[in-house]
Amino acid sequence: MSAGRADRSRSSRASAPVSPSIPSSVSLSARAITLRKNGMEFRSVDPVPTWTEVTLEVESAIEKRKVACRGVVVACEGNRHAGYQVSLLFLGMTPQVRERLESLSLSHLG
Repeated sequence: MSAGRADRSRSSRASAPVSPSIPSSVSLSARAITLRKNGMEFRSVDPVPTWTEVTLEVESAIEKRKVACRGVVVACEGNRHAGYQVSLLFLGMTPQVRERLESLSLSHLG
């Protein structure tokens, strides 16, 4: 998947159970996430500690089908006033999950 194709993910959303220091699940709007080839980026009002493992459900706003995947936070930058940009690297993705995420990232075109 090329970088251009991977960045077309604005019609997906994710729910992420994270650490006890922040809410147990986070619902993110389509505009809040960007799917990449090996991970995703999203904005958060709360910081997420680096190396926190999270489980995500990514759903297309169009198809209403969810894809479950796991990832680890590799970066979290920002502050409490402006919010945080969280970068997540996917873990243990099967070819089927990778294909489904690619499909979700392109779903706003169809």
